[in-house]
Amino acid sequence: MRTFSVRPLQAADADQWLELRRQLWPDSPAKEHRAEIDEFITGRALEPAAVLVADDADRLIGFVELSIRPCAEGCVSNRVAYLEGCYVLARDRRRGIGRAPVGASEQGGRRDGCSEFASDASPTNAQSISAHLALGFDNLRPVICFRKNI
Repeated sequence: MRTFSVRPLQAADADQWLELRRQLWPDSPAKEHRAEIDEFITGRALEPAAVLVADDADRLIGFVELSIRPCAEGCVSNRVAYLEGCYVLARDRRRGIGRAPVGASEQGGRRDGCSEFASDASPTNAQSISAHLALGFDNLRPVICFRKNI
């Protein structure tokens, strides 16, 4: 079994991060992903606040994107560490590769003054729900959000 490390994203990782993001969020155009990546790398992004990657020495095999939100569904504090995105290449799953950066994210959230860690998943995404439960998240309930222009 190959080993991997968890570390903060570096500018040199941009192209590989783009490919991983496109697999997690395939409905978003590559141009949109690239703009968000460029904003993060240049320090202009408000979100994500941090990106951790799983690296097996010659390639990125996963990542997590994190933020701190003033509120989150089911949370009571006004400073919530939030898992915005988590992805591991299919061929590398079930090796703890997601668990390691999520654990590091929890520790970072505690250091940043958070007492809660939240995330979300589509009610129809059984794989994501299963992963969240395996990582120790509580399933609060399906969330349906609404909005309209005013």
